[in-house]
Amino acid sequence: MIAFPPLYLITDSSIAGAPHIAITKKAVSAGVKIIQLRDKHLDQRQFYEQCLKVREHTKKNRTLFIVNDYIDIAMAVSADGVHLGQDDIPLAEARKLLGKNKIIGISTHTLKQAKAAEEGGADYIGFGPMYSTITKDAGRPKGLAMLRKIRKEISIPIVAIGGITEDNFLATLEAGADSCAVISGIMKGDIILNIKKYIP
Repeated sequence: MIAFPPLYLITDSSIAGAPHIAITKKAVSAGVKIIQLRDKHLDQRQFYEQCLKVREHTKKNRTLFIVNDYIDIAMAVSADGVHLGQDDIPLAEARKLLGKNKIIGISTHTLKQAKAAEEGGADYIGFGPMYSTITKDAGRPKGLAMLRKIRKEISIPIVAIGGITEDNFLATLEAGADSCAVISGIMKGDIILNIKKYIP
């Protein structure tokens, strides 16, 4: 089972006003150990090119690299894994394509989805949205009580996501998350200084 660091960084070039590779270089220099590249605005060719640059830098610096949604691009750039939503390629098919040594994470929003992901062989689940978030419209916030319930039922790592800031980061970890995905809390402003709020 993968030991996830407390901070799971998801890049967002539109919020940061910088390319994914620039974000990645700053993040790695600040001590981030896992990065997911997510971008809903690039076409697939542009997304691939960004992933290629990020993969090169993360591999050189022993940082885990997860590609959001695109399993073919994850394979093409030899990413460490892929993160899939409920409407993406089924988990079983993704595992056939990627093999047993790659990381597969699944976005979940209910206990039923979380259990299905674990039973299906996911390496971790993303669970949320934990709190109100402007980054993505993923429904009503789940809150800490629901996270605690999920933690009691799920043994694989949980990456909490959605509205996580320096103010609720520790509380979310204490409620049962192995890691917290942060986007706007780091992408807005000075990325390195923001990361230092989460990594002592």
